[in-house]
Amino acid sequence: MVGGGQLARMTAQAAIALGVGFEVLAASPTDSAAQVCARVRIGDHTNWDALRDLAAGCDVITFDHEHVPAGHLTGLARMRPVRPGPHALRFTQDKVAMRERLRGLAIPVPAYAPVRALADVEAFAADFGWPVVLKAVSGGYDGRGVWVCRTLPDAAEVIAHPVSVFVEEHVAFARELAAQVARSPYGQAAVYPVVETVQREGICHEVIAPATGLPEERAFAAQRIALRLAAELDVTGMLAVELFETADGLVVNELAMRPHNSGHWTIDGCVTSQFEQHLRAVLDLPLGDTRALARSVVMANVFGGNDPDLYSRYHHVMAADPGVKVHLYGKQVRPGRKLGHVTVLADDAEQARDRAGRAARYLSCGRE
Repeated sequence: MVGGGQLARMTAQAAIALGVGFEVLAASPTDSAAQVCARVRIGDHTNWDALRDLAAGCDVITFDHEHVPAGHLTGLARMRPVRPGPHALRFTQDKVAMRERLRGLAIPVPAYAPVRALADVEAFAADFGWPVVLKAVSGGYDGRGVWVCRTLPDAAEVIAHPVSVFVEEHVAFARELAAQVARSPYGQAAVYPVVETVQREGICHEVIAPATGLPEERAFAAQRIALRLAAELDVTGMLAVELFETADGLVVNELAMRPHNSGHWTIDGCVTSQFEQHLRAVLDLPLGDTRALARSVVMANVFGGNDPDLYSRYHHVMAADPGVKVHLYGKQVRPGRKLGHVTVLADDAEQARDRAGRAARYLSCGRE
């Protein structure tokens, strides 16, 4: 796996149970996965020599992020199976290409336009109104590379930076959903329950599985979109489709071709976690059962506060609620940094949200 972040760390845990040899290319020995993996190479994902050396010792290559340069992906694919392949990953690396492809498939996406100058934003806003959203064409994640602009001067400030952006309409949505599917080279696919993701300032704070109050036909529609995209884009491994639920239906916002924050609940809450499923898929093994283990599962992310000693708060969290499952990623604490997550299984979604939220807040800052 190229990348040594928390996704690689949690994939390594699944690899142990499967008896799969797992090696990561990490940027630093302190990366989340590098702390726990038996086989670690230190190198940069943009360095061809580091990627080539990793490929030489592996049977299959996969990723915990989308940032390997396209030319290097093509070179890797000449050496070993790369899953997902360069042709699929293009649609996560270039958001304009993704929207063009989805529009060609008649899958709803927000209205958008390329931006070469401030006049392009002004013309777009004349048609669709303010606010508008400027997004980085590549490289954005967790709220980075996304700017909600309410005025032309706001847009001018963004465009002044040397980042290639496009403009899209500000979608009026009721909530955000995510549909995850796994697909193998053989063509087998397996879809997970549709979840609600609660975002604040573009960063996921909670995942509620399954999404409460979601009509069955709308849940099926989200799953069909994910299954169709996995097939049309020839994805191998996990695919997360992030969606807006609007008054008129579903609109696709983002794609991720890897394990995803919206699926962390599956570690404790599903028969087969997304991390095990990703390994099964990229190794072309039969896919696992995606059923949830409880009527409601809630995951809450743990963020850094001012006190770096998260572990001192384990005693209170575990004693207060023995059913809470805690996952920390081994990261140095910084205010606002995503450090881990907690998961709660329950019969009632609101009860699960309350319990997970209290545990996550206490781990973050010592207050419920």
